Amino acid sequence: MATEQTTRNEGPVRRIFVRARTAPATPVRRGTLTPLTSEICRDPDRFGALAAEWTALHRRSGPATPFQSHAWLHSWWLSYGTPGRLRVVLVRRGGTLVAAAPLMLTHRPVPVLVQLGGGISDFSDVLLDDDCVDSAAPALAKALAVAARGAVIDLREVRPEAAAERVYECWDGPRDRLPDSSCLELPAVPMDELLGRLSSSRAQRARAKLRKIDSLGIEARVVPADEIPTAVERLLHLHRLQWQGRGVTTEHLSARFSAHLTRSVRSMVEHGDAMVTEFLLAGEVVAADLTLMSPRLGGGYLYGADPMLRDRKVDVATMLLRESARRISADGRPTLSMLRGNEPYKHHWRPETVGNRRLLMARGLLAPSLRLVATQAAARDRAAVLVNERLPAMKAGLAKRTRRGEGKG
Repeated sequence: MATEQTTRNEGPVRRIFVRARTAPATPVRRGTLTPLTSEICRDPDRFGALAAEWTALHRRSGPATPFQSHAWLHSWWLSYGTPGRLRVVLVRRGGTLVAAAPLMLTHRPVPVLVQLGGGISDFSDVLLDDDCVDSAAPALAKALAVAARGAVIDLREVRPEAAAERVYECWDGPRDRLPDSSCLELPAVPMDELLGRLSSSRAQRARAKLRKIDSLGIEARVVPADEIPTAVERLLHLHRLQWQGRGVTTEHLSARFSAHLTRSVRSMVEHGDAMVTEFLLAGEVVAADLTLMSPRLGGGYLYGADPMLRDRKVDVATMLLRESARRISADGRPTLSMLRGNEPYKHHWRPETVGNRRLLMARGLLAPSLRLVATQAAARDRAAVLVNERLPAMKAGLAKRTRRGEGKG
């Protein structure tokens, strides 16, 4: 496929035709009468054009999460991708896409293939067609080995029983499995059943909070697709207000994150992979919540709330949970995910802790590089644990010294 690039010097525009760097299709025959072929897509425009068949495969890949949807991944690439680093591995059977791995090349300091979606995605995975997993998984493993060449494959935030685990099991080369983030999950049932998980005293307090919300007349509405751009802008504005003067995730304030959410969420809403809910008080939007969904789970990804709700003693987390539980359970999804994070308020509901995994794979000669990546990951994890253990005491000590200083003044 030829692509046209335009360069501009001091003179007139020059047009240079460049052959797109897409690896040739590689036949793979294993476990099926129909040949499987693989290729590596490096062209962002061609990746964008895969939307329809990628979405169809996403629907046929049972373990897939919303973070593997084409809308999310392609939008992420447009905001965060590095030109020349795209590596999307595709496997087809008779022209039908049956496996895919959305990756990009980085250097840390050795070459590493990492998943698209980066740190703003709670789960990563590959896609495998449920109808031919036994043949698609080894075919994708072979194609990944070709794509990796001198790089280590590093898949972060892989859920248990993810499709990537099938590829890992048939990987022919050095590999390692490390722990990653913890996620908290609840059964997707109506709020009355969630209240039954609490102690009687805690359930009583939660019901009082819900009565407070209802007494104020706060109403919820699901935003239609054509209003999504404006709704995302409102949500991010409320998110900034909510965290003003506190420890906000700085990336959530960036222009590229805003552009990514606006692009991706509208398409995801149209395909049933996302939902934006707004909460209105006296006709004004005072809170908004973005929920991402797949057939097996749904979870609140990002929310924003006007600080005046705090002043009026509204428990925003309980308000959002009730609405999410109602809608996700009504759609028949079995799991209400609280996504990553181990915040104390989540544990009030007695959720199940589910650990994500980090899968490392490499070709035979790259065993030392894989060990280096694994060692660096373990060191960062130990440092993070140390910081989390000591940070509360450090904050308390700083606050105490500040109070003493104020007293001397």
